[in-house]
Amino acid sequence: MEKNSKIYIAGHRGLVGSAIMRRLQAEGYSNLLTRTNAQLDLLDQQAVNDFFEKEKPEYVFLAAAKVGGIGANSTYPADFIYQNTMIGFNVILSAYRNEIKKIINLGSSCIYLKMATQPMKEECLLSTNYLEPSNKAYAVAKISVLKLCTFYNQQYGTNFLSLMPTNLYGPGDNYDPEGSHVLLALIRKFHEAKISGNDRVTLWGDGSSHREFLYSDDLAEAIVMLMQNNNARNLSNPAVDFVNIGCGKDLTIKELAEVNRTIVYEDTTDRKCHIEWDTSKPNGTPQKLLDISRITALGFSPKTNLTEGIKLAYKDFVNNYS
Repeated sequence: MEKNSKIYIAGHRGLVGSAIMRRLQAEGYSNLLTRTNAQLDLLDQQAVNDFFEKEKPEYVFLAAAKVGGIGANSTYPADFIYQNTMIGFNVILSAYRNEIKKIINLGSSCIYLKMATQPMKEECLLSTNYLEPSNKAYAVAKISVLKLCTFYNQQYGTNFLSLMPTNLYGPGDNYDPEGSHVLLALIRKFHEAKISGNDRVTLWGDGSSHREFLYSDDLAEAIVMLMQNNNARNLSNPAVDFVNIGCGKDLTIKELAEVNRTIVYEDTTDRKCHIEWDTSKPNGTPQKLLDISRITALGFSPKTNLTEGIKLAYKDFVNNYS
């Protein structure tokens, strides 16, 4: 990938897409293609193909997706499976038809089965038991797009690489209380309790589930590195024709809540709010720790520790909160 290569970032205003933009610009890439949803509906196959035929991007980062937490996934499963499948399929089909040089497809660690052996290696995808029910629709869509990339590589010799990041957070995250992921949801709940003077916050589940987190700018560093690296794929073993990206360690939601509460309240002498756990709500998958040996072997190591990352995410939230 040359500095003047024509690069399309699908989903450039989202958490991952905006981080990719920052990384590319910092490294001196200037010929960047972007489109808002109003300018290009990725659910419209003809519109996507027309865009590719006209603009002829050489490289594509597929970061566009419909995303959300347990609540949104459980409430809108049809939207999650349809929109994420169609976005992925339309972009990949047009990329193939227009002979782009390489595509990076962004998936999610939720593709792994609920009771997968921890930490989860790429080889264990679809190997045992069942998907977590609360995000099954999203997971099925992401698995389908991943497999489409793999099968295009096998059948046509394309250079399509899928990446499976762990739970993400950082600037540009989704602040919608209904659609946000767990870490941002915690930040919002504690912030609203602080400014309202509420002395208690209710959180879903019992806090026992384990989650791994990665700062979005660290993920973007890995993504751009892998776009530049042609040794990441392993076509001799289609089962591992994608790469996990994480930090290699996790913590419980209860521990995460304590970290978030401390950071939100650190600039005030007010008594911290009390946490109540609503055990009638689901915990989600018990643990989702990724095996990151492949990405580590390729030279990636995240730079942002969780506490500092949450401080940065909270600052961004406050600046954009309404």
